[in-house]
Amino acid sequence: MAENERRHARQRETAAYDPLRGTGCCGDRVEAAGCLVPRLVLEGRPDYPSLPLLEQERLRIVEDFEFWCARCVTIKDKMTSSNVPFILNRPQRRLLAVMEAQREARVPVRVILLKARQWGGSTLVQMYLAWMQLVRHTGWNSVTCGHLHATSKNIKRMYNQLLRHYPREMLQDGEVPRFAKLEGQPNVQQIASRDCLVLTGSSRSEDAVRGFDIAMAHLSEVAFWQSSAMHNPDDLVRSVCGSVALKPETVIVLESTANGVGDYFHDEWLRAQAGRSDKVPVFVPWHEIDIYSQAVDDPAALLEAMDDYERALWQDGCTLEQINWYHHKRLEYRTHSLMMAEYPSTASEAFVASGSCPFPREHLDALEQGCLPEPLLLGDIQAMGMSGHEAKRDVHLVRASNGLLKVWEMPEVQSPVKTRYLVVVDVGGRADDSDYSVIAVWRWRTPNRKAAIVAQWRGHIDHDMLAWKSMQLAVLYNNAMLAVESNTLTNEAARAGESDFILDMVSRVYGNLYQRPGRKLGFHTNVKTKRQAIAELIEALRDQTYIERDIDAVNEMRDYEDHNGRYEARLGKHDDILMTRAIGLHIMRELSHEPQETPPIPGMVTGTWQKTRITHA
Repeated sequence: MAENERRHARQRETAAYDPLRGTGCCGDRVEAAGCLVPRLVLEGRPDYPSLPLLEQERLRIVEDFEFWCARCVTIKDKMTSSNVPFILNRPQRRLLAVMEAQREARVPVRVILLKARQWGGSTLVQMYLAWMQLVRHTGWNSVTCGHLHATSKNIKRMYNQLLRHYPREMLQDGEVPRFAKLEGQPNVQQIASRDCLVLTGSSRSEDAVRGFDIAMAHLSEVAFWQSSAMHNPDDLVRSVCGSVALKPETVIVLESTANGVGDYFHDEWLRAQAGRSDKVPVFVPWHEIDIYSQAVDDPAALLEAMDDYERALWQDGCTLEQINWYHHKRLEYRTHSLMMAEYPSTASEAFVASGSCPFPREHLDALEQGCLPEPLLLGDIQAMGMSGHEAKRDVHLVRASNGLLKVWEMPEVQSPVKTRYLVVVDVGGRADDSDYSVIAVWRWRTPNRKAAIVAQWRGHIDHDMLAWKSMQLAVLYNNAMLAVESNTLTNEAARAGESDFILDMVSRVYGNLYQRPGRKLGFHTNVKTKRQAIAELIEALRDQTYIERDIDAVNEMRDYEDHNGRYEARLGKHDDILMTRAIGLHIMRELSHEPQETPPIPGMVTGTWQKTRITHA
């Protein structure tokens, strides 16, 4: 109870927010005229403290968004339906801090926002765009695009509310800003006094925004934008954002509540999290939203009723009142997964799908901890030749920034017992729009070490060249066992009019190929073996018996679906990396025994892994 009171005290300190006086506001601030104002205000006007109050306020709103909201913006309160000044809540202030940090750094403002329920993220974004148009710039056009036209209209209604109640004394040019329709453009409003346009559209009307000079874009509920032959989120984002210049104070915000995994918004969120996007990811958990709290009458009874998840919420800093609200709210939902999707504590919880994913979220979160942001080496593998016996002579790695081979761990070749490896190949198509081919290199599990992914190649390539490349990786990694998914290879070859001799051809050069029962070369994926392999992957994730290095593997698992025992990737997604994990674990269990000393590798230097020859492209 003492700790709970300390947490309340910290929340009260955070809640000491007064945007009129500048208390608790973001940015670099200095004291002037009894308030904390942005330093830029005084840098532009050193005489600021001696100016009349109204002139101070007119100067301050140019640099102080939070003051402008409290002084000039009127919104409709959701609880009372009355008109009130716009005072930012905690989540809104956190989002604003991210946007203002980019603006003050003189870089374009780019954000992807993953929302929980009922904290006004869309309101904050829309008011930020209005501030840019009404205060900071003229001719600064904006577009708001929602899932449906109704979404955009609701957002535009907030702008109308702002204009109707805007205080006249704060107008810079004296002319009251009003919306006026642009002739022949029903979805375009003009604010003549600011020489700017406010466009609205939906995810089904990407052509409506073409031809306009756009400086700011607010794309709302992106996770619910539908993909079809006629409409695609990629096309719309390209259409809208392609016209936004890459210069300071331009704004692009993608925001949405989550709608499962595997859609455009989820992909963009993962790119932003991995640092591969121009956008900064912002997520607000449910417990940062002040309304989600409920008084506790009997703390001892609550403690007794709390499960492991709720106890983890306490460890993460939640108050008993917040946990009590969560405890009772969960009763409304059939499963905890559904509750987490509506009121997420973490970003990964927000993307919980319909429950059809066979891999529990917490197991995937644990697996993701082993993933590395960058490989030890990015490049390719080469030898004296591209096929035949020459393909296994002088095998070495080549560094190349555009390479398709990722190496996280070099081969260990220490004597007398060399580390044992397994190379698994999932065969895809040759064309760029077909499934990928993947070669995954496993470090074999031992009693003292977990199995681990140490290298991976992924791309499109002719099947015979794929076989030789996988053999080269097997040679490099201590003459590893090479397991190729044979049924895909055979089927693809048959359709192409080729013979099915590829595996037999490789076996004449390289002797350590996996043979399934009946001494047939390659791993055959069918209904039975696939179910068994996926079951073993589920078990490995639960027991944490293997180490993953590639985040794309975890993402494929998040996109995987179980349709009453029929496993497949979500529509539009891939499972090629995933299958190399499932097949690898299956083979290691099937052939489990102590590692043995491997035979010498022709043309390869022995010693520690640092001796592996590496050249540069």
